[in-house]
Amino acid sequence: MQLVVGRIGRAHGIKGEVSVEVRTDEPELRLAPGAVLATDPAAVGPLTIETGRVHSGRLMLRFAGVKDRTGAEALRNVLLIAEIDPDERPEDPEEFYDHQLMDLDVVTVDGTEVGRITEISHLPHHDLLVVERPDGSEVLVPFVAEIVPEIDLELQRAVIDPPPGLLDEAEAETAGSGGKGDGEGGAVPA
Repeated sequence: MQLVVGRIGRAHGIKGEVSVEVRTDEPELRLAPGAVLATDPAAVGPLTIETGRVHSGRLMLRFAGVKDRTGAEALRNVLLIAEIDPDERPEDPEEFYDHQLMDLDVVTVDGTEVGRITEISHLPHHDLLVVERPDGSEVLVPFVAEIVPEIDLELQRAVIDPPPGLLDEAEAETAGSGGKGDGEGGAVPA
């Protein structure tokens, strides 16, 4: 099974080093010196990590055979792909690989069927589960513990506790409802 673990960013310096946008919770395992990674596009790789360091909060890597800035710039936006055992699990029991979440049935805590996970969208602050409903519509579920309290890989299901409005817009609570500013009490416009 292949897992995208990073995307190469800009060249750094003149000796072939590049910044890397990390897309794994285990960079010390997947992006360590000596690791051989497939690439997308495939024609660029495989790439072997020669050195790695953190600089100003960003991971910097140097690959075997890439000795100058020109070579490093040619790698920009290349995806780094690690080969993993499909049965492998992250060390943290609260973490999951994308392929483990795909096609899980989604139900609410009271057992109501919501749909099936069709995609995981990675955002800067948290991930979103893209859930296809039985009618073909989609709902985006923030993948945070308060909303997704349980993932059961054996039963192939994700249990969600959706806040009002997540699954049904009619239930959404709007700012100002039931308080000042909604026409009841408060200042009268001049």
